Amino acid sequence: MEIKKTFKCEICEKLFSRRQPLSEHMRLHTEENPFKCEICGKMFRYTSSLSVHMRMHTGDKPYKCETCGKGYSRSSDLSRHTRIHTGDKPYKCETCGKSFSIRSNVARHTRIHTGKKPFRCDICGKLFTENSSLSMHMKIHTGDQAYSCEACGKMFSVNSKLLEHLKKHTGEKPCKCEICGKTYRYNSTLLNHARMHTCGNSYKCGICEKLFCHSSLLSAHMRIHTGSKPFKCEICGKCFSQNSNLFIHLRTHAGGKSYKCDKCGKLFSQNTNLYRHLMIHTGDKPYKCEACGKAFSQRSHLSRHIRIHTSDSHTRLNNIVN
Repeated sequence: MEIKKTFKCEICEKLFSRRQPLSEHMRLHTEENPFKCEICGKMFRYTSSLSVHMRMHTGDKPYKCETCGKGYSRSSDLSRHTRIHTGDKPYKCETCGKSFSIRSNVARHTRIHTGKKPFRCDICGKLFTENSSLSMHMKIHTGDQAYSCEACGKMFSVNSKLLEHLKKHTGEKPCKCEICGKTYRYNSTLLNHARMHTCGNSYKCGICEKLFCHSSLLSAHMRIHTGSKPFKCEICGKCFSQNSNLFIHLRTHAGGKSYKCDKCGKLFSQNTNLYRHLMIHTGDKPYKCEACGKAFSQRSHLSRHIRIHTSDSHTRLNNIVN
């Protein structure tokens, strides 16, 4: 016998067979949270949600994995965990076909193809693909840096960043592209490179012929060749090619120089400037020209250098600009 649904939500017109489910449903629209945790004060929309939350305080984990015995407070957490043992990956990337065991991992992965970076630092304007990366980045501004490189003295907020940095001194490039075999020092660099194989790279620089996935990236790249600096500091008038660089520069007007070189005592307002300065003492040159192999201590020096390899760059530049 079919159950009649005679109780209707006046906002979204959803139907219910009983009044109680309708009352609970209405909290979605009113954002009412009437159920309170007596321990921490957190409010909940449903009693069932409060019951699950209470397990955080009691340590109760009624859902056990039959394979390894690990316990969970929610059945959904157990379902995700069991995929470790079964190898089940039901969530698939529509662009490249890669599969994932957790839905949220698909959302993070798709940013490789789209280039989307939704998490922005309010201090310097730098963008990130994940909130966790932004949280780690914020330690640069708070000064929380407990890990030091024994080779050059650079400080890091997390040990993983120190380990990545050490590859500059060892020359190690463990991140390999599965498509073309090219190797990179960092996984983030490999991910940027991977877009060349997956997104079509339909935007081409008319000067150095470098390819880009998005027109915005090409526009930003063109400033290397044109020397355009559209972002101006309203305090001192200095101009920058990138908005993020302007954000960083503004800190020089906001306060003192808290970053000190352990070698010569020189002070800097930004940790990145201190790092670049340290290369004078260490001789480190991490930026290498792929055409001739010449190395540079600063990325901007490499950008200027590559112009020598494009003999007709000025002609092409004039054609593009005009």
